[in-house]
Amino acid sequence: MKSVLKPYLRSLLLIFLVSTGTAWAQAATQIEVFKSPRCGCCGKWIEHLQQNGFQVSVHEVNDVPAARKKLGMPDRLGSCHSARVGDYVIEGHVPAADIQHLLKEKPKALGLAVPSMPPGSPGMETANPVPYETLLVQADGSTRFFDKH
Repeated sequence: MKSVLKPYLRSLLLIFLVSTGTAWAQAATQIEVFKSPRCGCCGKWIEHLQQNGFQVSVHEVNDVPAARKKLGMPDRLGSCHSARVGDYVIEGHVPAADIQHLLKEKPKALGLAVPSMPPGSPGMETANPVPYETLLVQADGSTRFFDKH
């Protein structure tokens, strides 16, 4: 009886692990990032997203402002990279938690932005962080407060 039970349990465990891994892979939120091939902080922001469960596809572009414009994000909110997740545009070093909150709440908006490159934001880690805000960007380009960090 023991010899029959062990292979059976092993098979069940293998099926569980494969199905759990597949479910996790399917559950990961897809995000497309448009960044310059020469930017190191963008890579650190991408790592931050991956560490927080996002599945990231990277598009190396030579003209980030053109990619931003194509996505509909106003230049005045610009940073060093732009992204698209679901129906939303993400500009700059937006924390993964803010993106997850956006996707959960689903407000009517263009997306989120952290203009410029604030020290202490994801990908811009430093010993001297500065307070910054994540902005909710409306379709007309207007903004309102989304979160403070």
